[in-house]
Amino acid sequence: MKKKYQKYDRIYKENAVKLSYEKNSIKESAEELGIRSSLICRWRKEYEKFGAGSFLGSGYDRIHPDNKKIFDLQKKSKESELRYEILKKASFCLHQGNLVIYNFIKENEDKYSILKMCEILEVGYGRYHRWKKNGISKKKQYIFLLKKDIVTIFFRFKRHYGRNKITDELHKLGYKICKEQVTIYMRKLGLKRVARRKFKITTNSCHNNCIAPNLLNREFKVNAPSKVWVSDITYIQTSRGFLYLTIIMDLYDRKIIGWSLSFSLFTRTTTLPAFEMASANREASKGLLFHSDRGVQYANKIFVAKLDSYKCIRSMSRKGSSIDNAVAESFFNTLKRELIHRKNTLISQKIMKEEIAEFIENWYNRKRIHSALNFKTIEQFNAANGL
Repeated sequence: MKKKYQKYDRIYKENAVKLSYEKNSIKESAEELGIRSSLICRWRKEYEKFGAGSFLGSGYDRIHPDNKKIFDLQKKSKESELRYEILKKASFCLHQGNLVIYNFIKENEDKYSILKMCEILEVGYGRYHRWKKNGISKKKQYIFLLKKDIVTIFFRFKRHYGRNKITDELHKLGYKICKEQVTIYMRKLGLKRVARRKFKITTNSCHNNCIAPNLLNREFKVNAPSKVWVSDITYIQTSRGFLYLTIIMDLYDRKIIGWSLSFSLFTRTTTLPAFEMASANREASKGLLFHSDRGVQYANKIFVAKLDSYKCIRSMSRKGSSIDNAVAESFFNTLKRELIHRKNTLISQKIMKEEIAEFIENWYNRKRIHSALNFKTIEQFNAANGL
């Protein structure tokens, strides 16, 4: 049978210490109280060291009242350092949901107090232990992984993808989810695609040059490459004036096959070099329909002669109808939304040229998925069609 030890409260211990000072010896006071002399010796040492801060029991800090302020400041400082240390180590998981936080706490149980980590990271102590004991439900695991993949897709495509394209990417990963659900999760995660901005029309159609009828007639679906090319020009503001971007797109796969950046709007710096690049990258077959707006760069005799030399058929939008060249306009909308309008300050012409080249050749023509291509990249679309 285990021996039972008697417990003495704080008041009893203080009175015993005071009595020991009044008697001739510790032994005499111990005999009067009916306790061991060693207890009184131990109590006296504690009382001499901590005074009124003695005999507070387990879980309490023993400190002399004269040093309490310094002790409290030191304690707060240590708690602040500990809080900073935990938050610094756990910063990567603070916005990734409780599951990631729970895993962090579990991995650091031998370093920090579980209660303290739960308090600092604002998760329930009881919930953590239930998770540790029972794990997480399959539904919660699914939602956690879904949210993680939505965030990954959103930032991988530079915040340009809305719910439709993100939904399509999730379908490729095996998720069965509708666009409305993606909208809800994006709203909860605070994900919002880069907003579109309007841009000015730069077409100069006030001339008496060679105008062609609208043969394309908004038939933007084409069943083979080099049947229809569309072209347009836009302006881009830099820190030192404007740049003018001319593009030529093949309607079949929406690839930018020719483009030119210039400081002026002359034909020799806009449409001619863009067409030369396009014809070098993709054969301009006989009977190719070349569609553009009524800008003077497309209607002057020099450019018309160039098209005639390749046996191209000319087509132009009706006056004041940008929808007739909607696909080319849509590209510029994408370019400005995904590259130009994201910048808070104007950049130099040199840097802008480099970034536009990177955007067209590496992003738009290779990596970006296109809704018109059934949410495939241009390379995936052409591979699927044997090109």
